[in-house]
Amino acid sequence: MIAPSPRDFVSFPLNDPPLLMVLVDAEEEFLWGTYSPAATSVQTIRHQVHAQRIFERYAIRPTYAVDYPVATQPDGIGPLLELMQDGKCEIGTQLHAWVNPPFEETVSVANTFPCNLPRPLEFAKLERLTAVIEKNFGTRPTLYRAGRFGYGPNSAEALVRLGYRIDCSLMPWMDLRPRLGPDHSRVGVTPFWSGPDRNLLELPATVGMVGLLGGCAGPVHRIVGANLGKTLRLPGLLARLGIQDRIPLTPEGTSLEEARKVTRWLYGQGLRAFTITYHSPSLVPGHTPYVRNQRDLDNFLFWLESYLDFFFGEMGGQAATPGQVLARAQAQKG
Repeated sequence: MIAPSPRDFVSFPLNDPPLLMVLVDAEEEFLWGTYSPAATSVQTIRHQVHAQRIFERYAIRPTYAVDYPVATQPDGIGPLLELMQDGKCEIGTQLHAWVNPPFEETVSVANTFPCNLPRPLEFAKLERLTAVIEKNFGTRPTLYRAGRFGYGPNSAEALVRLGYRIDCSLMPWMDLRPRLGPDHSRVGVTPFWSGPDRNLLELPATVGMVGLLGGCAGPVHRIVGANLGKTLRLPGLLARLGIQDRIPLTPEGTSLEEARKVTRWLYGQGLRAFTITYHSPSLVPGHTPYVRNQRDLDNFLFWLESYLDFFFGEMGGQAATPGQVLARAQAQKG
């Protein structure tokens, strides 16, 4: 279980404008729910331009967290390298263990979470991936995203050893143990310091527990989100009643109205660093559950543009990269 200490929280001044980052899981195309080492096509990477054009109009530099298939094939490297060299994006790391050498484990659902691998193997895979990104992109990545949010007790030590400064692997309020993954149910949305020397900045995914429960939402969600609560369909009931609704900031499965709602809510709760996340294959219909056809793709891109209008308009926000948020956090830390 990951359970941050309040003394490590990073809270930016309330009079600061909200900052918006974009983090893209830049990955291979595969059939969701299956994990084959042979599924390594990265044809959708060149289609990121559709969203990239929107980001550029708002001066946003997205971070593409690339995994091994993307970082080792021309179809993955080429489009992103061109954007990076033009100063239009940044490159981070994403570890999909089942397509990332060395291959010493048995492919299974449990082993798709990097944190379930033996400590030496989790490190070896991350070391191999980091080296190939540095070689093929000409930059040493400092931001990490564990595939399937598979961040566990050995992950921070491995990241610090390899020079990472930012981790974006935590999914607030989620206990993934029923899926054989880690338990993040005691992690909220507030950034915090972790690692052996408390110098690794954790930027959890932006997820709001919106509703009448206010600050009690996290503990209650741990209860109703457990197996019995799900059996009784308590999460859906609480959401319909306006008592508690878990809303992630993403165009994948979150409506535009919900995205605006959770942003206003989290801003009111004091959050000043927001992150939009999605998977790169969503930019081509048929590769994720969220974009099945051209109409879905049009709605996806409309969501991005409309949300950015809202964030930089109504919310008075500013674009930022994770590195810029790290610099602000370090300045605050002294």
